[in-house]
Amino acid sequence: MNQNDILRRVRYILDLDDSKMMSIFELGGTAVTRAQVSAWLKKDDDPEQEPIEDVMLATFLNGLIVEKRGKKDGAQATPEQRLTNNMVFMKLKIAFSLQAEDTLAILALSDFKISKHELSAFFRKPEHKHFRKCQDQVLRNFLKGLQIKYRGETG
Repeated sequence: MNQNDILRRVRYILDLDDSKMMSIFELGGTAVTRAQVSAWLKKDDDPEQEPIEDVMLATFLNGLIVEKRGKKDGAQATPEQRLTNNMVFMKLKIAFSLQAEDTLAILALSDFKISKHELSAFFRKPEHKHFRKCQDQVLRNFLKGLQIKYRGETG
């Protein structure tokens, strides 16, 4: 999945307007303009669409965690320069305060079933022997499940 698609889907799932998107970026530590948000959210075939960099998507996801769970004590999370599907999945899991059972239930909403052991492999450190790379299909189904849960729509 490309980063712009992830941003568009999260915006749709939570029904966020441009102002709210900008405030979430600010919570993540970076001020962005309405024009930037608009360019990132344009469809892939739109010539005015601009690709969102990993660091900016990480900033947004960090801001989403702060928005949904509150600011933590001490230093705030530094946005990663490179994002993987595993990192995106983890940040969304944290933002929505999901336990393993909740995450599996959300995946099941999109008719995607995996075991608890398979799920936990996505959240391990890459050097761990049981680490598993999160494929686009898993992240796509997770986002689809979130959409069904929060919007009640399968479209």
